Amino acid sequence: MLTKKQLDLLEFIHKRVQRDGVPPSFDEMKEALDLRSKSGIHRLITALEERGFIRRLAHRARAIEVVRLPESLGGPASGFTPRVIEGDRQDAPPPAGARAVETAQAIELPVMGRIAAGVPISAISEVSHSVAVPSQMVSTQGNHYALEVKGDSMIEAGINDGDVVVIRETSSADNGDIVVALVEDHEATLKRYKRHGDSIALEAANPAYETRVFPVGQVKVQGRLVGLIRTY
Repeated sequence: MLTKKQLDLLEFIHKRVQRDGVPPSFDEMKEALDLRSKSGIHRLITALEERGFIRRLAHRARAIEVVRLPESLGGPASGFTPRVIEGDRQDAPPPAGARAVETAQAIELPVMGRIAAGVPISAISEVSHSVAVPSQMVSTQGNHYALEVKGDSMIEAGINDGDVVVIRETSSADNGDIVVALVEDHEATLKRYKRHGDSIALEAANPAYETRVFPVGQVKVQGRLVGLIRTY
């Protein structure tokens, strides 16, 4: 039998994986259960794992598999049919009597601060926190990081104020790519990249903003957009 806190945590993880496809962070778990420290979450996670309700996947940050649910949360006795989120990892079968519910694999990326989707803001250089993203969003080539979007100049590209964009580090880009551009070595912005001869145009995706054109030497590509995370 699970304690109330263990049951509350299992339910929280289960609902978040079903909704987002990735498990919550330890900070989110701590806040949801109104605990003072993450050590309490670690104890609850360990207890759930020992009782065969969840499994932590090795070599993946924040990767938790819910392998079964108690009857009170829609487990087998209620006739509940689990939804399975497929992953690319081959794992051992779940404990005897357990039914696979879902597998979510995520990695944590540093959020380097805010990036302007409007007029450029100061260049980003410090990690503010981290965010979990589905592993499928990140390629095996190159480093990745995340930025919080500030402004509305890319709304017609589906990028809104407050979104978190996932960026793959690169110093080159093709025409039409949405990139993080460093302008004159001190301002960073998120724009669509277009090169014309010795000039680079940084185009907005909002008619309210003008395209800004710079000599090639004044613009450095810092990364290319590969994903987006939105919280409703």
